[in-house]
Amino acid sequence: MLHDPNQMTLFPKLPDDALDEMKQFGTEIELNAGDLLFSEGDSKYHFFVVLEGEIEITKQVGAETKVLAVHRRGEFMGELSMLTGSGAIASGHAIAPSRVLQIDVETFRHILTECSPIAEVILSAMAGRTKDVEVQLRQQEKMAALGKMSAGLAHELNNPGAAARRAASQLRENFQNLQTQALALNLLSKEQLKFINDIQHQATLHACHSSKLDPITQSDQEDEVTEWLEDHDVKNSWKLAPTLVNAGLDTSKLDTLADNIPVDCLCSVLTWLDATLSSFGLIHEIEQSTVRISELVKAIKGYSYMDQAPLQEIDVHEGIENTLLILHHRLKKGVIVNREYDRTLPKICAYASELNQVWTNLIDNGIDAMKGKGDLTIRTYRENNCLVVEIGDTGVGIPLAIQSRIFEPFFTTKGVGKGTGLGLEIAYRIIVNKHHGDIRFESKPGETRFRVHLPIQGVNSCQKVCE
Repeated sequence: MLHDPNQMTLFPKLPDDALDEMKQFGTEIELNAGDLLFSEGDSKYHFFVVLEGEIEITKQVGAETKVLAVHRRGEFMGELSMLTGSGAIASGHAIAPSRVLQIDVETFRHILTECSPIAEVILSAMAGRTKDVEVQLRQQEKMAALGKMSAGLAHELNNPGAAARRAASQLRENFQNLQTQALALNLLSKEQLKFINDIQHQATLHACHSSKLDPITQSDQEDEVTEWLEDHDVKNSWKLAPTLVNAGLDTSKLDTLADNIPVDCLCSVLTWLDATLSSFGLIHEIEQSTVRISELVKAIKGYSYMDQAPLQEIDVHEGIENTLLILHHRLKKGVIVNREYDRTLPKICAYASELNQVWTNLIDNGIDAMKGKGDLTIRTYRENNCLVVEIGDTGVGIPLAIQSRIFEPFFTTKGVGKGTGLGLEIAYRIIVNKHHGDIRFESKPGETRFRVHLPIQGVNSCQKVCE
């Protein structure tokens, strides 16, 4: 028996007699702790067997270095990359003084064909390792994407949350001023109080429903109002002027107000107006902030389809819009989103949360390709018996030389630490294997378009999608 029966099949060990036999085929390498044996992406890759010491295998997943395994005496690595002809999918370095047997690709293939007992151990381990590593990294890909999305959402939620808190704090101060100024209004007659209330009501409606002035006009009117207030000995004129201008109270309306209010009460009345108008503005700001928070929470729930069956009848546009809202922190820096939706498209039966994962990967890749600035076009239409979602960007494009490989597991054009090469592979599996659809693309510099074809099913055919 070539491997230790107490070891998992995933990492079988070659016994001493097999190690001695293999020494004739390779070269021994001595490593100190910390020495690098091979790096992720290395094209010149070898088959390695540990003779002594410990070799740690790691892979960069986002900002995290993921430890995949630690190989000790009799364990081997490198067989997958050698057989597929691809570069190393992980890195290996010594974590203790070690000796490693290095065997080149041609000799390795000879061992597989001529040394059947050794080949049996190696080949049985290959199947298990491929599946295990892919499952681990696919989970890490999902967690890395979730981490990025959570950070973006935290930022998006923080903005309206901070605005609401700031407005509430200012509102508390305003109410204190209102109480003080309200005492001074007791000196006015009922007719004068009614006149002030009418002014306040009209000003509030103007502030809520009128469009904002351009900056130059706003500044000129504030200067005029400030000068009027100073001429009438009103304190804090610079502070009151912006609020009065936003409420439509120009100098002519202030003249009307001054004609109907005793001179000794004018300052108190204007201060009271400023406090009430500011309070309405702050209440509106709190309302808008809480609406924004509510929209984000609703989008998160819709994005993940919490508390709902995984397979259900959905409108793809809702999923796309929820995804765009979730990714708003990346879009707002310079990406223009163009929507060309066919709203007459029927609902389809699908795994909704997984489809949203596809939209996330495609949109996120498009943003990366455009370096955060450009046009993102999302189009939906019907083609025969399929619903088509087309996502296009104006980025650098996918080089022709690698277009045939972009759906391969672990293949990525991003730098180390910026991607695992599983996003598009996951999208392919979700669309093709799980929904029996298709995903295609066309790409050239300045224009890349991914087209996702999803079969249109009747309401009573939902179960067929997953069969």
